[in-house]
Amino acid sequence: MASSDKIRVIIVDDIAETRENIRKLLQFENDVEVIGVARTGREGLDLAKESKPDVVLMDINMPDMDGITATESIQRLVPFTKIIILSVQSDPNYMRRAMLAGARDFLTKPPSVEELTAAIRRQGTLSREERAKAATSFTVQTPGGGQVSTAAPSLMYGKIIVVYSPKGGTGCTTTATNLAMSLHNEETPVILVDGNLQFGDVGVFLNQQSKFSIVDLAPRADELDPEIVDGVLIKHNASGVKVLPAPARPEYAENVSGEQFAKVLKFLCRMFSYVVVDTSSSLTDITLAAIDSSDVLVLLTTQDIPSLKNARLFLDLTDMLGIDRRRLLFTMNRFDKRIGITPERISENFKQDIVAVIPLDERVVVPSVNRGLPLMLGDKSKPIARSFLSLTESIRQRITEVGVRTDTPATPRTKVGGGKK
Repeated sequence: MASSDKIRVIIVDDIAETRENIRKLLQFENDVEVIGVARTGREGLDLAKESKPDVVLMDINMPDMDGITATESIQRLVPFTKIIILSVQSDPNYMRRAMLAGARDFLTKPPSVEELTAAIRRQGTLSREERAKAATSFTVQTPGGGQVSTAAPSLMYGKIIVVYSPKGGTGCTTTATNLAMSLHNEETPVILVDGNLQFGDVGVFLNQQSKFSIVDLAPRADELDPEIVDGVLIKHNASGVKVLPAPARPEYAENVSGEQFAKVLKFLCRMFSYVVVDTSSSLTDITLAAIDSSDVLVLLTTQDIPSLKNARLFLDLTDMLGIDRRRLLFTMNRFDKRIGITPERISENFKQDIVAVIPLDERVVVPSVNRGLPLMLGDKSKPIARSFLSLTESIRQRITEVGVRTDTPATPRTKVGGGKK
């Protein structure tokens, strides 16, 4: 078999013996070629960017950059490369995090020859099919009514902005809808996704109804195309923002898994510059999938003690969840200067800066919600509108900052459950 026809593989593992053992296992496979090895996640990322392999065999626990962080980075920079995680850790939490980061398979060490080669052939075939499909130019209808022709969907990848609060009633939907309005224009089209699948209110806040929802896309998560997706989305006519609503009935939420939700979000990044996701306060599989997929996480709190208590608990949880705090924008909503709990005091006490403050203004917010018309479509000179514009700029700035740091060592994540390799 010609070298160009073989499945090109790189091995990323910090243990030399493991790398060599895997190489020996694969040297007798006529359709597989090991084109490189790396000792760390950082080396693996650099090697993948340079060689653009079909498949990466990735260990999880490594120095300098763990396998899940490396997987996430490779998927952003080399989207057609498929990643198979290899680890002695069979903990479902590891598997969940790996899959949400973009891994396509998870094998427990040491894998059998049959198991390993089957996974490589499966993912190698998928990689080549996607490359071939991407090489054929296709046209995507943009929310503004125009068309964009591209030969590489990866060039269109947008950013996922998740709005979350661990306490209900803090204004996540108001924040998400108005951020979507602020971020959207003809050059940077936005989709607003209702990630509160049981009791989502995005449709109500925008005065929109639809017979379609995320439930119609989830079963097709592995075979989406722009035409299928566009047939499910609804358009908010006053702004041009596209919307992916929550299901019409709470029980329908059971038909969507966290993995499916993450795949849908990543596909939407091919069609939109920004994917804004409203979430529920409970850390369901859907909410965790959104958080794990996010480029920026807007964490909302208010000045009341229960909200602050839950925000502190979530911040304490971020390390265990593997959330890079550089992605987090801590925001105080409904700020009332008559209350002595100030953003400065909270920032100092929580060791996490509050980067944006949205003032309390029920005279503007309540009528906008009842009319189904986000306040950012009205008078932008009002203090609350200016605060949303400021938060929008903070999001753009943070995306730029985190993007710059992609090529620098990432902050190590705490491994949930610990243990040895």
